[in-house]
Amino acid sequence: MGSRTEPPVRSIGTDPAAFTDFYRAHVGEVTRFVARRVADPQLAADLTAEVFLAVIEAAEHYRGSHGGPRTWLYGIARNVIAAEFRRSARERRAEGRIAGRRLLDADDVERLVEKIDAVRQFRALHRRLQALPEGERAVLELVAVDGLTVAEAAAALGIRPVAARVRLHRARRAMRATPFPPLIETEVIT
Repeated sequence: MGSRTEPPVRSIGTDPAAFTDFYRAHVGEVTRFVARRVADPQLAADLTAEVFLAVIEAAEHYRGSHGGPRTWLYGIARNVIAAEFRRSARERRAEGRIAGRRLLDADDVERLVEKIDAVRQFRALHRRLQALPEGERAVLELVAVDGLTVAEAAAALGIRPVAARVRLHRARRAMRATPFPPLIETEVIT
């Protein structure tokens, strides 16, 4: 096949007639080469087409060394097949990782959205709490979060119960005065 006169390989990428001649001269042997390595006829046809697309892209870099156009063509075919085997192996590994796992249904997605919204609300509340003075925040956390009475919170903080009630009142007033951010925060950019 390399014995007959062929157009210069470097012109294959720019000269449609040169590509047509090169394709006709080699498509049969490339198809057989690919088919010996790939069992699926459709995949073999696709890979043969990819080989010739790669030939078009690589033609301008052809230097003619190491056995001529035929050897160069087989090298390209081997690379295309190897790339397909690597892609196929990655796909099988990915499928293996999710095989047997339950995919999310609508209820799962809804629960996930609810959890995300709850965390978002918690973060907003946490930011509001952090804005309070330390003494007010401590009393509010002990009463509202930890479930202590005002007297127990005062004792835990080492302050008088009257001071604890004043701090709790101020903390609650500050929390009511600061508007809660909407459920969908301004993170969404329009």
